[in-house]
Amino acid sequence: MKYNQEQIAVTNATKKIELLLLDVDGVLTDGRLYFSNTGEELKTFHSLDGHGIKMLKNTNVEVGIITGRISKIVEHRAENLGIDLLLQGREDKLKATMEVVLDKSLTLEQVAYVGDDLPDLPAIQQVGLGFSVPNGHEDVQKAAAAITENIGGNGAVREITDFILKSQNKY
Repeated sequence: MKYNQEQIAVTNATKKIELLLLDVDGVLTDGRLYFSNTGEELKTFHSLDGHGIKMLKNTNVEVGIITGRISKIVEHRAENLGIDLLLQGREDKLKATMEVVLDKSLTLEQVAYVGDDLPDLPAIQQVGLGFSVPNGHEDVQKAAAAITENIGGNGAVREITDFILKSQNKY
């Protein structure tokens, strides 16, 4: 992982994380939108990310998804991973993040957010720990505390889940 802040500061902030919020396109997927001739949407997800999410959830760090698009595929993937916190069709990621924080009685300091594009930027700037991916928009990368080595859809989320687990001595 490439750190925009001191690794020690990022590691200390990670110890407080109780909720990891994820964007979908560009984070859980490679960001490409695939459509069949009949208009059916297709997405690919990496199994490493899925297992990392399950490991994190097993340590009582909650995982949620906030996405601007609405997709049955994302709904199915969230269900498969045991993610109950799924907000689709939410272009204002900060507003959605604030709703979750209030609903869960958390502070922003207890939230990590992973995003790759400008709709994610306000949330990344406000939470306790913001992450981005190397295929993310340059302004989002600059605002993030750290950038994964792996691109979105190719194990980036697993890097983050492992980092949180190790920082919290739960790996």
